[in-house]
Amino acid sequence: MASKILIIAAFLVILYTLASSFYFLVKDSGDGDRTVRRLSWRVGLSLGLVILLWIGFQLGWIEPQGVNPVRYPSEG
Repeated sequence: MASKILIIAAFLVILYTLASSFYFLVKDSGDGDRTVRRLSWRVGLSLGLVILLWIGFQLGWIEPQGVNPVRYPSEG
């Protein structure tokens, strides 16, 4: 359950940075670098989330779910 909360929290932070970058894009009218900094944060956070998901999958903390998920035999 903790992994789900962490993933959802990271996703919400990514959405916040995306929304704030749009706000600064409109407010600053192309002047300043706040939009670029926020979008850079968004890219970094998105990359971090993908790496976190990959590590969680590799360590067995999370399992893929979907219409036809792949099931791997346990190594225990």
